[in-house]
Amino acid sequence: MMDSIVPYLGPIGLIFLALMAGAVSPGPSFVQVARIAVSRSRADGLAAALGMGLGALVFAALALAGLQALLAALPGVYMALKVIGGLYLMWIAFHIWRGARHPLEMSGDDPGAARRTIQHSFRQALVTQLSNPKIVVVYSSVFAALLPAQFPLPAAALVLAGVLVMETGWYAVVAVVLSSAVPRAAYLRCKTAVDRTAAAAMGLLGLRLVATAHTV
Repeated sequence: MMDSIVPYLGPIGLIFLALMAGAVSPGPSFVQVARIAVSRSRADGLAAALGMGLGALVFAALALAGLQALLAALPGVYMALKVIGGLYLMWIAFHIWRGARHPLEMSGDDPGAARRTIQHSFRQALVTQLSNPKIVVVYSSVFAALLPAQFPLPAAALVLAGVLVMETGWYAVVAVVLSSAVPRAAYLRCKTAVDRTAAAAMGLLGLRLVATAHTV
C-alpha cells in the first residue's frame, strides 16, 4: 500500500501546507475555540478542537467526492447553505453578546456538569465548522489545483487522516495556550469586553456569509 502512496507524497505535502495556511487564518472556527478554551476549561477547548477537526474532515471528504461540482450545478442549494450558515453564526453572536455581563459558571467538582459542558463544547464547535459552506470550496479548490488526475484510495485516505490531525492539532494548540492561567485570568477580568468583541467578530462573519450568499 505504501508503494502506491509514495509517488503522491509531494502533492499531498503541498495540499497540507495550503490547508494549514487556511486553518491558522482568523475566522469563526478560531473565535469559537478561543472563547470556549478561555471561558470554560482546557478539556472543553480540546473537545472543541476535536469538533473542528471532524467538521473539516467532513468537508474534505465531500470535496474529494466532488461536491463542488454539484454545488456549481445547483447554485440555489449553495446559496441556501451560506444563508443558513451565516444566520447560525449570527445566532451564536447574539447569545454571546447577551451573556457577556453574566458571571462565568464554573462546573466545580461536579463530574456530570463537566461532562455536559465538554459535550456541549464539542457539538458547538462541530456545528460552527459545518455552518461555513465556503470551506468546501476552499478544500475543493486546493484539491483541484494540487491533486493528480489519478489519485488512489490509500492516498485519499492519507489526505483525510492528515486533515483530521492537522485541523484538530492546530485548534488543540489554540485551546491549550488560551486555557492557561494567564489568558484565563485576563479573560475573567475583562469578560464583558472580550465576549462582546468575540460576538461582534462572529456576527460580522455571519453577516458577511449571508451578504455574499449570491456569489460562489
